[in-house]
Amino acid sequence: MRNNTYTVDIIHNHMDLRLPQYKALQILNDLMNSINFQLSDEELQKMINNKYPIFREFERSFPSLTFALATGVGKTMLMGAFITYLYTNHGIENFFIVAPNLTIYNKLINDFGSPTFRKYVFKRLNIFLQKPPRIITGDNDKDRPASSQSLDQSISINIFNIGKINAEVRGGKEPQVKRPWEVLGQSYFDYLVSLPDLVVLMDEMHLSSKKSATIII
Repeated sequence: MRNNTYTVDIIHNHMDLRLPQYKALQILNDLMNSINFQLSDEELQKMINNKYPIFREFERSFPSLTFALATGVGKTMLMGAFITYLYTNHGIENFFIVAPNLTIYNKLINDFGSPTFRKYVFKRLNIFLQKPPRIITGDNDKDRPASSQSLDQSISINIFNIGKINAEVRGGKEPQVKRPWEVLGQSYFDYLVSLPDLVVLMDEMHLSSKKSATIII
C-alpha cells in the first residue's frame, strides 16, 4: 500500500467526479475491501451477487466487472479514478487499457499521457504530477525493456488498440504484441501475462458484452 493513500472521497474531490462515477468508485472500494479475490470464481461470483444482485457471472476466465454508465458521463475519467484508487490503496502498478478502435486509442493516449492536454485525466492529482505514469503503447516501446518504471515514474499504463490487433490476425500474421521482442526475450503479451498485479480496463466493453457481468450505475 502506498504511504500517500487517496481515499474514495479524496479522489472524488480532486477529480471532481460526477455522481455515477463516484458511486462506481464506492462499489469498487466495497468489493476490494470485503471480498477475497483469491477465492474460486464460483465463490467470488456468489459473494458479488449477494452484494449486488444485478451481477450474474464473470464473462471471462478471470474476475471481470462491467460498470455501465450513460454515454457522456465520463468512462475515461472513471478509469483514471480506478487506477488512482488501485495504485494508492492496493499497490497495483501495472494497467492495460484496451481501446476498441484507432480513434479512441489516440484519445486515450492523450487523456492518460499528455499532462498539457485539456482533458488530461490526472491533472489534479499531485501523486501523478510529481511522478507521471509511464505510457506504453503498441507503437512507442519496442526498443526498450518493459521492466518496471524509472524512479521518476509511478505506474505503467499500457494502451493498445484491439482493432489493430484483430486486423493483424485477419491478415494471417501473428499479432505484434505476441511476437518475440529481443529486449524482453519473450513476447510483450507473455510479459504482461507474467505480471502479478496487472489490471485490464476495457473501454466500450458493453459493445462486446454477451453476458450480464454488469453493475449498472
